[in-house]
Formats: sequence, C-alpha cells, structure tokens
Amino acid sequence: MTSRIENYALIGDTHTAALIAEDGSLDWLPLPRFDSMAAFAALIGERANGTWMLAPRRPSGAATRRYVDDTLVLETTMRAREGTVRVVDFMPTGTPYRRVVRIVEGVAGTVPMSLTFEPRFDYGEVVPWFSASERSVLAVSGPLALALTADVALERRGTTIEAAFDAREGERVSFVMSAFLSHEARPDALNPATALAQTLAWWRGFAQRSAYRGRYRDAVMRSLLTLKALTYAPTGAIVAAPTTSLPEAIGGVRNWDYRYCWLRDATFTLIALMNAGYFDEAGDFMKWLVRTIAGDPDKVQIMYGVGGERRLAEYELTFLPGYEASAPVRVGNAASDQFQLDVYGEVVDAGYAALKGGMVASEETWAMLRGVIDYVAHHWQNPADNGMWEVRGGRRHFTHSKVMAWVAFDRAVKIIEDFGYAGPLAEYRAMRDRVHREVCERAYDERRGTFTQSYGSQQLDASVLLIPLVGFLPPGDQRVRGTLAAVERELFFDPFVLRYSTEPGLNVDGLPPGEGAFLACSFWLADNYTLAGRYDDARRLFEKLLALRNDLGLLSEEYDVERGRLVGNFPQAFSHLALVNTALNLERYAGPAKQRADQSTTPA
Repeated sequence: MTSRIENYALIGDTHTAALIAEDGSLDWLPLPRFDSMAAFAALIGERANGTWMLAPRRPSGAATRRYVDDTLVLETTMRAREGTVRVVDFMPTGTPYRRVVRIVEGVAGTVPMSLTFEPRFDYGEVVPWFSASERSVLAVSGPLALALTADVALERRGTTIEAAFDAREGERVSFVMSAFLSHEARPDALNPATALAQTLAWWRGFAQRSAYRGRYRDAVMRSLLTLKALTYAPTGAIVAAPTTSLPEAIGGVRNWDYRYCWLRDATFTLIALMNAGYFDEAGDFMKWLVRTIAGDPDKVQIMYGVGGERRLAEYELTFLPGYEASAPVRVGNAASDQFQLDVYGEVVDAGYAALKGGMVASEETWAMLRGVIDYVAHHWQNPADNGMWEVRGGRRHFTHSKVMAWVAFDRAVKIIEDFGYAGPLAEYRAMRDRVHREVCERAYDERRGTFTQSYGSQQLDASVLLIPLVGFLPPGDQRVRGTLAAVERELFFDPFVLRYSTEPGLNVDGLPPGEGAFLACSFWLADNYTLAGRYDDARRLFEKLLALRNDLGLLSEEYDVERGRLVGNFPQAFSHLALVNTALNLERYAGPAKQRADQSTTPA
C-alpha cells in the first residue's frame, strides 16, 4: 500500500517531478515531462506498478525530513537498529536529461541498506527489458530508456534490480538514474556531488529573488518554490499539479488528471508572481498564454498541455486500482472540451495585469484581447456553461461566470482608458453595465440576502466569494456582506469552506456525493475578511490553514475533514497560489486582493 498523500515529498527539475514517501519509496515520476506516461506509478496503483525503494533493512522509528533551506533538495533522516542514515534526493536542474540522484550518507553507526529498483513503463503496465552490469543497469521499452548507475554492486532478480550495502558513518553511496530516448546514445556520467552543489545553488538563486519579507516568509517561500517546481521551463506554463487521479474523496470517482495548465489560474498566477518579485516567471507565463490562445477566440479552451497542446483526450487506465482503491484512474481531461465562460474574463484580466506590469508586447496583446472580448460580447448569455467547477451535470447560468464576463468588459474599458488603445469604449461600458445589472437582478436572492450559485438557484457556492475580490462590488456593499455571512453560515466549517453542497438533491456536478474541502476557497474567505477590515479573523483563519500543510510545507487540492488528511492532486498550484496571495494581503492592505478589486470601475 502506498503512503498517505501528505507523507509524500516533491522533487523536480522544472520539466517533470517525482513524489517520494517518507519511507524512501519513489512512487511517482512521469518522463520526460509532467504529462508524459509515468515510469513509476505505484502512487495510483501498487508497488508492482513501479517504485524505487531506498531504505534501511531494519528501520527503527519514524523518519524525519526537510528541504535543504530554500531549495527542492530533500533530506530524509532514517533510523535503524544499527545507526542513522540520511538520504538526499533531488533532480538536477539545467541539464538536457531528466535525472534523479539519490545519495545515502552515513550519519552514525553502520546501517545495512537495501535498494529495490522496479521501473514499470506506461503507467505501470509495461515491464521494460533490462540489461545489467555490476554497477549499472539499462531499462528499455519503446521510446524510453532509463540508466541507473551506482557506487555499489547491483543485482538483477527477474524484473527487479536490487542492491544490499552498508552505510558507514561519514561515507556516501550514490545512485544516479538518467532518462533518455531509447534510440539515442546513453547520457554521459554525472558527478553526484557536483550536481548537488549546482542544484542547491540554482534553487537558492531563485529564492534570493523573492521580494517578500513578511512574517510568513517561510510558508510563502515554500509555496513559491513549489510553483517554480510546477513550471515547465521550456514554455513557462505552470501545471495545476504533477499528479493524476489522486482522489478528492478516498475510494470515490472524483479523480482527475491535473498535469495541465488552466487559464483560470492566469490572473492568480501573474499577481502572485509579480507581487513576490518574480517578473521573469510572470512574463514567461504570460507569453505562453498569448501564444497558446492565439487565433480564433471561438477555439479557446479552458486548459492546455504545457507546450500549448489542445487535444487532451480523457481515457481510463483500467489496469490500475487507483490510490487507495479510488477508481477510475484517468489520463487526459475531458473538461478541456467544456464551455466555461469565466475563463475569458480571466484571460482579459490577466492581460490587463500583464500590461500594467510590462510583461507583454502591448499592441500584440491588445489585438488578442480584442478578439476574446468581442467573443464574450456575443456569448455571455449562453446558458450551456459548465462553470469554474467544471460540472459534468446540468449546464446553467453560473453566477461566477457572469461576474467574469463583467470583468472582461470592465478590464477592456480600463485598457482603453489607461493605455490609449483604439476600441469601442462606449460599447464596452454599456456591456459592462448591462452584465452588472443582470447579475444583481438574477443571481441575488433578496430573501436570503446572498448571491447564489446560478440564476434562480437556492444553492450557495464559494465562488461568490470572488465577487469583491475582482471588484464587481465593493466589500462594504450590503449584498457582499450578506453573501459573506451566508457562506459563513452554510459552507464554513472552521477553517474549511466547501465549494458547494454535494449532497443528493443539491449536487449540480453530476457526480456521486462527497468530496473534501477545497482549500483555495478557505483562502478566499480570509481575503474577504481582509477587504472587510476583519484583520484578526483573516490572520486567525490563515494560520489555521497553514497548519494543514504537511511537514514540508506542501498542500494538496482539498482536505478530508472526517479523516483529517489531505486529498486530491498533490501538491496543488491553486492552493499554493492562494496561500501566497493571502499572505501578501495580510502584510499590507494594498495586497493582491485590493489591487485586483481596485483595478475595476465598479458601477454605483
């Protein structure tokens, strides 16, 4: 059985990422990039689906671990009857090959160690062909090859590679795995010590560019490092998570592939990166966005592959049992074909933020945004909307989607006014006011004093917390105050905010009831408290959310309140983006929430 989600650590090289459990088992690694087929897939299956174990033969007591200061170099200290060892795991950065380096350092005594290397290609279904010598092994199947080199003797036992050795105090034993195309030459040898020094320096260089110096510095820095690790360096895209099918409800069917880049995250991403001082990363992301959605606005998707790929066909891996029997295991994401109106507003909002920050070529960006805005003008009343939660039940007029249509027109007005670009200013102003009136009339429940999930609905939805955060209404408006009170009353279970009710009769997502609490929603509530001047409430909630992180400072998508554990894909970019923005909001009232709200021109 694989470990609990929170027991995993992330290592990565800004091309792909691996998850390593606290017991020394590497259970997840797609190669050569985030959305490739995994060569180690025990995480969503069983040990037989691919794992790489490195641990004492007779462990004693729980392991402890940490990242080496502001890096993604992992140190796991393991205790055995005979002494103590430290395992250093990392993926070297700045190399043409994807590699994993594992170094065993003897800390005390002489500890008998064991290594089990079981790569299984194509998400654990294919056993590769092995070719082994005394201290190296080659695993090949189809286009992928893995080469493992070691400082100690390796032994092949059927389809498994094993090693038994002693870790002596003050000595190191290293293992280097390199991935490459099977028709190409094997990569040159890598010096583990040199690679470690270079990788530490690379991550420290990234951390030193941070502009954040507030009281939550460690939490913010770890989130920023995680976001960097989820960035695909060749294009600047940021994946939502490095995993697929980690369940939102243990044993359930809410299992999705998150190894893609969502447009909905664009504004959150840009604002978080720019406010933290990472203008290069923000610029690279925005350039990816402009390239990816270039062309016919009618063909804009809600998500893309890290290279800008459009076809993300969803299928099931029926041979995998899923994480803790949570099936099906899915690859690809059918939501990429959905109509979700809100993403168009996110694109325009991100474009405005990027123009203000000097992130993109202005004329080129405005031409692209004009097409998106005009598309919204013709489609904002489309009732066939799946909404920001990508529901697979009935489509409807989702409130958040209409608010983001308003954002598209509002930011269009601001772009023309602030930058002097040519455009139908009067038309955009009229459309902005028309959408605003309709949302206030059709999405607001006068009796309950709250905005609801969709037009005419009785359902409440945490997405309405974004209304003041995007500037649709000011935080002091009685409708915003009433909506905040309704969320606190109906969806808030301190410190958790549910997205919406998934109970029978109330559920609109077309799936069986039950899921964890979506962590980003709780951060949105803290942001609302900040805008409303409830600073003590905001800080109290934020610090409770920080306590949900695992021992390495990582968050998943959701939290299972009943089981008291992290659930959903891990680590989750959206959760870490929300953490960064909320920390910035708490440090100064002119933080991201107020910046985004103030860039609007809210009607009276």
